Amino acid sequence: MSAAATEPTGGIGRWIRNPWARPRFLWVVGIAYVLWTLVPIGIAVLFSFNATRSLTSWQGFSLRWYVGDVSSVWHDPELRAVLVQSLKLSTLTVLIAVPFGVAFALALDRWRGRGSGTANFLMLFSFITPEIAIGVALFLFFAKLITSIGLGFPAQVLGVAMYEMAYPVIVVRARLLSIGKEYEEAAMDLGASPTRSLRRVLLPLLAPAIFASVAIVFATSIDNFVISQQLCSNASCQTIPILIYASARTGPLPSLNALASLALLASTLVIAVSFTIYRRSVRRGEASRVTRAALPL
Repeated sequence: MSAAATEPTGGIGRWIRNPWARPRFLWVVGIAYVLWTLVPIGIAVLFSFNATRSLTSWQGFSLRWYVGDVSSVWHDPELRAVLVQSLKLSTLTVLIAVPFGVAFALALDRWRGRGSGTANFLMLFSFITPEIAIGVALFLFFAKLITSIGLGFPAQVLGVAMYEMAYPVIVVRARLLSIGKEYEEAAMDLGASPTRSLRRVLLPLLAPAIFASVAIVFATSIDNFVISQQLCSNASCQTIPILIYASARTGPLPSLNALASLALLASTLVIAVSFTIYRRSVRRGEASRVTRAALPL
């Protein structure tokens, strides 16, 4: 009997042989995942515009919890301070974690000696270690060892930046593997110093990965709770997640939804700007390649 005759026939048989051949099923999975992820966020944002204090019953559209009510984000000094504190923490975390992460990625990419494997493992340490363990360790570190810094906003910045540094390392290293070393070697063959080839050739090629790292670090640090809460000493270093957690037992107002929506808006804007810059850098790179290819030899 031939092999073709023994194979299952009909629609069921084809599905058994290759259940992923039809894209309709994959679309269902993708749409279900997007809905599962975005619907709760959409509900929270929607009720930040509710005209009443209810978080379950829609009573009409209003900007009351943003600018109108005495408990709104605009008029409540505590909510304003928390929003500013979260934006400061995220911005400073980006300014520390991304440059050091890029430098760490470049060092790991060029390190071929003894200890390189251990350094690669340490780079992934924050991913394989529970965040609560890192938060407790940082709390003991700043409270018992580095007492000159102590707990508070500086400790939050340093702790969250240390935790977030692994993201740019992984993103930039992936970009380095895709680029290869040919561009740097060609620049040095043409007379450029290693420093000049790094600044004029490699860093522009790494721009998409760097901007992606900025977006990831900002979005993940603005809603960091465990480390920020462990390193917070008083109300002056409260962030949005800490305030939401503290208010969960007392019946939160829709102004907290408005506060979280503003944080979501800030993250979305940073991601959109990073994506726009990334697309423009890719288009400039493609245009320059086309121009070089069109030049006569």
